[in-house]
Amino acid sequence: MITKRDVIVASLTMGLTVTVMFANSKVKVLDSAIFDWNDVEVKTTKTGAVRTFFRSATATLDELECHVTTLNPGDTSHPPHKHPEEEVIIIKEGTVEALVNGQMKRVGPGSVIFQASNQMHAIRNVGTTPTTYHVFSWHSPGTMAKK
Repeated sequence: MITKRDVIVASLTMGLTVTVMFANSKVKVLDSAIFDWNDVEVKTTKTGAVRTFFRSATATLDELECHVTTLNPGDTSHPPHKHPEEEVIIIKEGTVEALVNGQMKRVGPGSVIFQASNQMHAIRNVGTTPTTYHVFSWHSPGTMAKK
């Protein structure tokens, strides 16, 4: 006959087993890789398009993300905002105005923009043709919101 004590012991054992399994589970980290421009899916947005190359944990970061945005003339990617992760933006083609340190600065192809943690930033295509830029952002350990 199964007693109340047996049920409690079995429940605690099962709970501890599941906890240990989750605690020891390894998050898949991004390994060295090549991402061919032609193989990355293009998703059309209301302001242009985006290609997401990767968004993953790495050996040293909680998350590393790379995407390429194309903005239509006169469009912005989003309203000014801030977040804990830092970003590097590399302008591939076109002309943008970027909000950096409270000021809008105009830059073109080859320019690099660094957005520091928790600082307001935004970007707008101020040219007459689409502008395309690469974005690299990363979450250092402890900066990601718990999901």
